Amino acid sequence: MKDDRVRYYSDPVNDDFAGTNINTCQVGADFPFVRSSAAWKVIAFIVYYIIAIPIVFLVSKLYLGLRFENREALRSLRGKGFYLYGNHTQVLDAFVPAMAAFPKKAYIIAGPDVVSIPGLKHIVMMLGALPIPTELSAMRGFLAAISQRYKEKGCIAIYPEAHIWPFYTGVRPFSDTSFHYPVKENAPVVAMVTTYRRRKGLFRWVKKPGMTVVFSEPMTPDPSLPPRKAQQELRDRVYRFMKETAEGRDQVEYIRYCYKPSDQSIDKRSTAQKSQID
Repeated sequence: MKDDRVRYYSDPVNDDFAGTNINTCQVGADFPFVRSSAAWKVIAFIVYYIIAIPIVFLVSKLYLGLRFENREALRSLRGKGFYLYGNHTQVLDAFVPAMAAFPKKAYIIAGPDVVSIPGLKHIVMMLGALPIPTELSAMRGFLAAISQRYKEKGCIAIYPEAHIWPFYTGVRPFSDTSFHYPVKENAPVVAMVTTYRRRKGLFRWVKKPGMTVVFSEPMTPDPSLPPRKAQQELRDRVYRFMKETAEGRDQVEYIRYCYKPSDQSIDKRSTAQKSQID
């Protein structure tokens, strides 16, 4: 495998390989998570359904080679809001929920970088971005926006791994923090896992593998558990589905990820070993 297709990581939870360098804007109490004006709604409808969805369809099918398995699980939730959790393996992952949930609108909980690109803030908001606040004062508005979009029967998509590892064929550890939302709403949850296959047919000449996204059956929080335990238990079910699905597939490893401890972790290990000897 070529050196430019090998990535070295030391922290599977916090390392990021997105390759972006954005000056993050502050998302504070005055951030407009939801716009209610009629003009905004009309323009947002045109941007999302008339402009973005056709482009997303072409990019997803031709460039990403996107296929879905068990999309019927989402169709069974027609007329309901739901939460969608997936592994984060592409900068273009934001396209996947829009395609999967169509004609339902998908909203993506994302880092504040998505609204930090000059000139694109309003566009990405119309496309469904819900940026995570950088200030505690914005949390009330953020949580209210998520609840509103769910009650409007939207799809709320979350990538709990947070950081992007392009073409990674595994599932990285993630916390149960984001599972607070469906537990609070007692909302259905669907897990999805992106896997990578060799291209065939007309696109067999494409070197990059095609994406296959596999959906779980809908899950619901366990009502017999206290909220905090229900949150952890729901996370574990989602993680287990994602992990078992990824490991059960014969995937194409387009980029290899190799563990390489950082100098800091080596220093910590040496200190721990020395203290044990002493």
